[in-house]
Order: sequence, then C-alpha cells, then structure tokens
Amino acid sequence: MRAAVYSGIEKIECLEIGKPEISRDEVLVRVRAAAICGTDLRIYKSGHHRIEEGEKRVLGHELSGEVWEVGEDVRGYTKGMRVAVAPNIGCGACRYCRTGRHHMCPDYEAFGITLDGGFAEYMKVGRKAIEQGDLVVFSEKTGFEEACLAEPLACTYFAYRSVGTEPGDDVLIVGAGPMGVLHLQTERLAGAGRVMVADISDSRLELVKRYSPDILINSGREDLVEAVMKHTDGIGADVIITACPVPQVQQQALRMAAKNGRINLFGGLPKGKQLVELDTNLIHYNGLVVTGTTRYAQSDYYKSLKLIEDKRIDTASVISRRFRIDRISEAFEYAMSGEGLKTLIEFF
Repeated sequence: MRAAVYSGIEKIECLEIGKPEISRDEVLVRVRAAAICGTDLRIYKSGHHRIEEGEKRVLGHELSGEVWEVGEDVRGYTKGMRVAVAPNIGCGACRYCRTGRHHMCPDYEAFGITLDGGFAEYMKVGRKAIEQGDLVVFSEKTGFEEACLAEPLACTYFAYRSVGTEPGDDVLIVGAGPMGVLHLQTERLAGAGRVMVADISDSRLELVKRYSPDILINSGREDLVEAVMKHTDGIGADVIITACPVPQVQQQALRMAAKNGRINLFGGLPKGKQLVELDTNLIHYNGLVVTGTTRYAQSDYYKSLKLIEDKRIDTASVISRRFRIDRISEAFEYAMSGEGLKTLIEFF
C-alpha cells in the first residue's frame, strides 16, 4: 500500500509498504480522507519526543474511512461501515483514565505519533482503541471529508466547555487559521453575541468572512488591546481564545478580558518561549478564569461528530486544498505556507 512515511526532521515521502495484517481482536480501516494538522507540521519541522531518532512513522491523526476487515473476536463492526477515528488511546489504568480523561493519560498512545496513522491507504486499529470507543461509526449522509475533521472540532468543543460561553457573551478569537474558524462556529452555536476575530494576515481574515464574524481586527496594523476595548465600549471581551502560538497574545488576553471574563490558552507555545510574564493582579482583582486545554475527552469527540452529521457545524468548507498521497511533500509545503485553511489527503 502507499503511505506517507516520516523518517526524521523535514523528511517525509510516499512509499510502498506492506498492508497491515490484523489479529482476531483488531480492525483494518481503509482510509478515505485524512487532514494535515498543526501537530503533523510541528513533527515534520522539529520532531517529537515520542518518535525516536531513526524511527519511521506514518503520520496523520485526523481521519475517516471505512471498515475493511474485522477480526473474528470483534463485535459491533462490519465491513463497509463508515468510521471516524479518535486518535488518543489511554492506558486504561491511571487516575485520569479511570475518571474518563484519557486525553490526560501520561502513558497514552496515539495514531500518527506512537502508532502508524492515517496518511496511508489502510490503518490498523487495535483492541484497546476499539474498547475505548475510538472507532466511531457515522451516517452515510455524512462525507468522509467532513467526518475526518471531527478531531480538530473536538479540540475546539473542549475549549468551549472550559470557558462556558453563554448567550450574548462577547467573544474574541485570536488566530484566523483553521482552528480559529472552528472556534468561531462553535462559539456562534453556543449563542455568543458578538464574535471578534483577530489575525496579522489579511488573507486569513478574508477567508474568515464567509463565517460571518461581527468584527475583524488586523493586529499587525492596529493595537489589539485598544481595538478590543474600542469595540466593547471599554468593557473587554467575556470570552477570549488564543488560537495562536504567540506569548504576547497570552499577556494581552488578561488586559482585554472583561471582569469575570474567561480565557482559554488554546495554542501551545514553541520551545524556548513558554515562560510568559502575566499580570496576576488582573486575574485576582477582575475575577478572571484562565484555562488551558489540550486534546479532548472522548465525549467531546462524539458530540463533535454528531454536530457535523446534523449539519450544525460546517467542516467541509474549512478544506482549502486536496492532494493525493503521492504528493505528500507538496501538501506539507502548502499547509506550512499559511495560504489556506485545512489541507486534505485523499484516497479515492
């Protein structure tokens, strides 16, 4: 089968490798759509601590496909079922897994990181992933492209839960990339009043217009804090999501938040830039709630896929370009350019 194999920093190529063989308690999925994530790009550019030097890995953890082979001991799945795959697998025994928080497991496995992922024609799903509910069936009325983006949508859904957006809240999203667009749709669905989106890229802000934000701010040309305070009559935003890896934005978030505001530090910071000075008096005296979210609980994934199936969230429009697997290098270059939103790998 054809697969995009990562073999080291800035080394990824389409190779012909053996099709996975499943045992009696496993399922083989024929991948139909897989999207490139920011995590894939970070692995490509800087490596990953769970992928040892010299180790080869099939990347890709945002995917959907169809059940192709079913082990004889597996129940509940039949060939041809359309499935999306939640990529994170907890150990099942730690305090976090026992309380349903597999995403915080210190010994987790993940497709596309510690296990071969979705940038291949076929992917094997093991017993533990099946038992934890990672293989999720979806309706034939939902396209494979739409369903593969349940994974990033689940990240934004988890972030929404952390800030508890209420009807009428003024929301600020900093970062107009694909995650910013999914945040925008999620916050709108939650009943947000005005949604402001900020970015330094005019082209990205132009792409966001189709999702009807109330206010667009180019923070490369105007002071972000001043702009937000101007648009909120000096009150600030009730909810702020920093969907970008910029330390300064995290600092500014405290100054842009309304009293009793909620902030989600969604975008992780690159190595060497993690130490950020924060004015904690603003948190104390303004009653701010500052949260951070990474990955998501299984329930967030299920609910996100259901939102896609019910056409409450539009993920198809977030896809800017599609590439065949043999053009994987070109696909990564396009994804890193920041030119569009989501980049998709197709298998048809």
